[in-house]
Amino acid sequence: MEHLTALRVFRNVVHLGSFARAARQLQVSPAAVSKNVSELESHLGVRLLNRTTRRMSLTEAGTLYYEQVCRILDDLDEAGRSLACMQVRASGVLRVSAPMSLTLTRLSAAIPAFLQAYPELSLDLHLEDRRVDIIQEGFDVAIRGTDHLEDSTLVARPLTVLPHVLCGSPAYFQRYGMPDTPDSLLNHNCLRFTLSGHADEWTFHRNGQTVRVPVRGRYQVNSSLAVRDALRAGFGLSLVPRTYVEEDLAQGRLRTALNDWAMVDTYIYAVYPSRRHVAAKVRAFVDFAIGELQSDAYRGPVLTMDKSSS
Repeated sequence: MEHLTALRVFRNVVHLGSFARAARQLQVSPAAVSKNVSELESHLGVRLLNRTTRRMSLTEAGTLYYEQVCRILDDLDEAGRSLACMQVRASGVLRVSAPMSLTLTRLSAAIPAFLQAYPELSLDLHLEDRRVDIIQEGFDVAIRGTDHLEDSTLVARPLTVLPHVLCGSPAYFQRYGMPDTPDSLLNHNCLRFTLSGHADEWTFHRNGQTVRVPVRGRYQVNSSLAVRDALRAGFGLSLVPRTYVEEDLAQGRLRTALNDWAMVDTYIYAVYPSRRHVAAKVRAFVDFAIGELQSDAYRGPVLTMDKSSS
């Protein structure tokens, strides 16, 4: 006996007052209806229905049970309708993990307008550069940056790409000189963003040549904006996403170096647990992030990431 099916059969039998009518409505045989009710009675250890060849009536236990079964099935049906609404309308609480620097520079100013567009949606946004486990920690979606995407069962939707530049302040370069080759970085105070995949070794490409430089410095920090502050102060040079220093470069507070070398790119993804039955609130947020972040320089396929490293 499939218990939920048996409950629905029992309700239909009582509501329609007939095994035969219930069978027709449920599109099963009268024997199947009778079997479900009999097995339900055996499971409960009580008789629910008095029945003869011509009449059927509820027992006292059956009357009590029927009232409770109707409430339970109505609640289940309502729960199903509520979930169906969530699939087509962005509503409820959306838990998002996103990197602090990227969100503060590219997303957070637009979030109020996003929420105004979806009045039934509440956003629980966690700004943290650590790599969260979205399954264990209960996030609906995470924005994640990487220069290497692992294989996995998590869906990763590409949002944008962040090219990097090597830069420092004019005062720093005047005092310590402008590096003319990647290897010359060994003589510089290199500011390191510790959460990147290339914190201790920077990679440069030119004309088919790849140079990897182990870098050292007196300051390492887990915030790209803190790295930017140290660059502005003339404390060192660093390899940073260009978007974080664009204004500083335009106004001359910072200058780029090794411009004839290609540097690392960081790809930004929206990561969520499954491509099946994606909630409307997740789709709405991912579409919002794409609109705010996506670069014409990068259009990628839907990819997957390693759930174990989420």
